[in-house]
This record gives sequence, C-alpha cells and structure tokens, in this order.
Amino acid sequence: MKFIIGRKVGMTRVFDEEGRNFAVTKIATLPTVVSKVQTKDTDGYKSVQISAYKNADKKKIAKIAEFRVNNPGSYKKGEEVSLKQFKKNDMVSVIGIAKGKGFAGTIKRHGFSRGPMTHGSNNHRQPGSIGGGYPQRVVLGRKMGGRMGGDQVTVQNIKIVDIEDDILLLAGSIPGANKSIIKIVGTGEKAEEVIDHAAEEERLAQEKMLEADAEAKEEKKAEEAENKIEE
Repeated sequence: MKFIIGRKVGMTRVFDEEGRNFAVTKIATLPTVVSKVQTKDTDGYKSVQISAYKNADKKKIAKIAEFRVNNPGSYKKGEEVSLKQFKKNDMVSVIGIAKGKGFAGTIKRHGFSRGPMTHGSNNHRQPGSIGGGYPQRVVLGRKMGGRMGGDQVTVQNIKIVDIEDDILLLAGSIPGANKSIIKIVGTGEKAEEVIDHAAEEERLAQEKMLEADAEAKEEKKAEEAENKIEE
C-alpha cells in the first residue's frame, strides 16, 4: 500500500508536453517514518501507524496517521516512508480537512432558493417550514442552517502531474487550506475508517422512532375498525 503525509503549499499552473497549461496543487511531503506496526494478534486488526515530522531534524511531530494494510509484516518500526513509491501519472486519493466557513444559512449550505424580493413578500432567505402537523417534531436530518466546512473530505482519483524532489504536483484542487496537513493514499487502497458512534446511535434511534410511529398508526387503525363494527 502506498501512503505518505504532506503539507499543502498552494496552487499554481504548469504546462504539459503539448503546451497546454492547467491548475495543479503543490504538496510538500514531510519526513515520515513508521512509528508502530499493528497486527491481528496484538491489536485485533492490521494497520501501520506513521509519524510525520515538521522538519528534517525529526524533533517535533506534525501528524500521526494510521492506515489499514493487508501485510503489516512488510513494514518495520523506524523505517522511512519515501516519496519514491509514487510515480508520475499515478492516481491517488487525497484526505484533508476542508476550510471552515462558520455558520451558514440554508441557501449557502444546501443550495436552497430564496423567496421573492418584491410584492410584499416577507420570506427572502428564510428556510421555510421545518415540520408538519405530524409527528409534531423536527425530524432528524432536516436541512437547516448551521456550521459549514471543517469536515474531513476524501477526493479520489487525483492524478500526480509531476514529482520534484519532495514536492508532489496534483491535478486540480484538493480540500484544505494552505499549510494544512494532507494524507495521500494510493488508488485502490482504503485509508483508516473512522466510525462515528454518535451518528450511528442517532440513526438507530431514528429507526426505532419510525417503527414506534408505524405501530401507533396500526393500533389506531385497528381501534377505529373495532369501533365501526360495534356501531
């Protein structure tokens, strides 16, 4: 599996062999070493933990990341993770933290349309109704205003345009602000999966609530049917 950690430098433009110019993102790879090897026997799953340092002195750690691999035995603690494993025209996946945009309304956050601006309309950028007569509550997942950005984003199938010393040139834009830490993974491989337990619990709670609502409706229909028969 191919993986490395870098820092986003910024964007620029380059020319190809045919004279066409296009936008690329510059990634400065950081000095990276294998800090831990985890196996099925010792940790319950297979992975490799790597540490990226801020400079060549390797005194301050900039980022520690973990990647799932099928053969952790091929890695050794203290082994350097080299940029040489990547080549020009390789396809990679890039993982970064998107820029935070603060609190955003429904138009910016979800692409809602605004209301009319004339003829006495008082609904310009309001979200509109957020609930109905039943079930007398705001359902989970309702699109509303809130914090936007600042989430982990993975962009797949990005082409490596060129490699210069410790600089990677990736086609197009990638998530994250300049100077942010970026994880680069070879295509076909999967980075560490982080399970959002809170979201999973919320999903299960929503399913139970929907099941309870359905049962209540069925009981109400049965009672109405019995009342009609008695009448």
